[in-house]
Amino acid sequence: MSKISTWMWFETEAEDAARFYASVFRDAKLGAVEHASAGGEPYMKEGQVITAEVIIDGHQIVCLNGGPHPEAKPNDAMSLQILCEDQEEVDEYWAKLRANGGREIQCGWIKDKFGFGWQIVPEALPRLMRDPDPAVARRVTQAMMKMVKLDVAELERAARG
Repeated sequence: MSKISTWMWFETEAEDAARFYASVFRDAKLGAVEHASAGGEPYMKEGQVITAEVIIDGHQIVCLNGGPHPEAKPNDAMSLQILCEDQEEVDEYWAKLRANGGREIQCGWIKDKFGFGWQIVPEALPRLMRDPDPAVARRVTQAMMKMVKLDVAELERAARG
């Protein structure tokens, strides 16, 4: 397990979110689910879920039911990136994270049904953008900026000019 874990704040949907994320990823499993005890958190009833964790490819994400808090809403200041091997994997994660209310954004970004941002990136994108020829990187970047879901074949065409 990594020294760093990601915590995601929910009002009441922590367990649903952890189960959803566990269903999205190939190498994921639901971890510990902690419940409130009597006399615990003032905003929780005994037995309510406090946290639910999901382990994705060895990375721990803890979903926290923190109650309503105006500054704890998901926003674009933080996102999670999924580096995909190929277009098939991009398509798979795109469909799963878009399901049941997810929203497509731009440049490979999508918001899941809980409002959290994900970058679904084929490994070809960073590889092509690191090309020693700055013209290749420029063409790839310009092509990416016009996309919603990233298209590997189109990125590679742009790289070739």
